[in-house]
Amino acid sequence: MPYRRTAKVQERLDAQRDAIVAAATQQLAEHGYGGCSVAAVAERAGVAVGSVYRHFPTKADLVVHVFRQVVTREVEAVRAASAAPGDAGERVLAVFETFAQRALKAPRQAYALLAEPVDALIDAERLEFRRAFTEVVAEHVAAGVKQGTLPAQDGRLTAAALVGAAAEVLIGPLTSGNAGDVAELRTFVIRALGGSDAGHA
Repeated sequence: MPYRRTAKVQERLDAQRDAIVAAATQQLAEHGYGGCSVAAVAERAGVAVGSVYRHFPTKADLVVHVFRQVVTREVEAVRAASAAPGDAGERVLAVFETFAQRALKAPRQAYALLAEPVDALIDAERLEFRRAFTEVVAEHVAAGVKQGTLPAQDGRLTAAALVGAAAEVLIGPLTSGNAGDVAELRTFVIRALGGSDAGHA
């Protein structure tokens, strides 16, 4: 007769998995991908290394899970920010300002999401992050073109270019701590959309 886990056993395993994920999320935020070893996560979660592997076969599997949770949270944050009142250009600005502010508050985590050398599995999640972010921006650019508040343009191309540029701009400040380096990002976004600096002063 096959063994069936009791409800209590399953509850304990689920709690252990949650503790491991929480520990890995904190480890990633503080030390990046390089510092998110299985041993470090296990120590932080208060479990044996073997317990981590019971839930996640490899470090990459664990970090992919964490990436998905963090990325979902970040995309939801910029989507919420872009729902504020204003025209399409202002909503796109809200996306990038929110993204930059959140990144600078958690620089190690943001660097891991954007640029830290990682395994191929995590790199694929990074591309999904950019795609999701691009979708949010593209929706507003397309709406602005349709409403006539932005000049005619390919919304998806503009969005992809802006997301890529913003990520590149942030890499320096995330590693140096010099937030002043992103001061011109707002102006760049306005100009890239075809807007007027004076109109968004």
